[in-house]
Amino acid sequence: MGFALVFPGQGSQYVGMGYDFYREFPESADVFHVADRLLKRELSELIFRGKEEELSKTQNTQPAILTVSVAILKAMEKLNFPKPSFVAGHSLGEYSALVCAKSLDFESALRLVERRATFMQSAVPEGKGLMGAIINLSFEEVEKVCKEASKKGKVEPANYNSPKQVVISGEREAVLYAFELAKRRGGKAIPLKVSVPSHCSLMKEASEAFSIPLAQTPIRDAQIPVVQNYTAKEHTKANEIRENLKKQLYSPVRWAQSVLYMFNRGVRTFVEVGPKKVLTKLIKQTVPEANTLNLEKVEDLEKVLKALK
Repeated sequence: MGFALVFPGQGSQYVGMGYDFYREFPESADVFHVADRLLKRELSELIFRGKEEELSKTQNTQPAILTVSVAILKAMEKLNFPKPSFVAGHSLGEYSALVCAKSLDFESALRLVERRATFMQSAVPEGKGLMGAIINLSFEEVEKVCKEASKKGKVEPANYNSPKQVVISGEREAVLYAFELAKRRGGKAIPLKVSVPSHCSLMKEASEAFSIPLAQTPIRDAQIPVVQNYTAKEHTKANEIRENLKKQLYSPVRWAQSVLYMFNRGVRTFVEVGPKKVLTKLIKQTVPEANTLNLEKVEDLEKVLKALK
């Protein structure tokens, strides 16, 4: 039976994440030192002892989660973890997955993620955009809601997270109207605390700006198939990976479809590598019969390694 490694995106961050890996594995500590040096700021200090509010800003969150996920990967390499059948990541997590698949080196991924966060942050003025989770409506119903609400402005499905949850994104007024329509259909709407309306056409401009550093970054063919957000299919070719990363910014994250794609190809165990257990919950909602494991703390290593061997 195959297994997949999956990597979380924005929203999984918390102060103190990854500190036990920093303390116990020199290889993991190196990752934090490289991040500080490359970004010319004390990112590790912010991750370990900063303010939650500061860590939650897009330009800090994205490099921080990538750094923690890669630090955990280094500990896994040290302990000779077996090779997964697939890797995948949710939005930002796709960059962690590409580092795991040796398609991007950590330094290149970090530079890209920092540029990506900056372009995303500046694409839409503060307060103009909004994202929210629609609970208990089908994908089709959410798509209909967005279509109807778009007379008030731009609003689109942004993350197909699980059969029970779709995140929508767009202009504030249109998203609030979509919340109303969703409630009338028996759904629940929860506004998200994010500063940027990601994965919708409001990010087209950010994607154009991002395509320049993306074109200049060395991307190699992946050594492990990467199931990408844009297509919900596996890719190993560098040119396809690059193109999908560009489109990912303004297109929905097809997470539920990606999980089903891997499950239908024999993956029975999903290991979430990084802070919190957000993806684990979504995977369980999508394929309840799958096994899920988490690698968030040093103490998880032995248990997960044993389960995979």
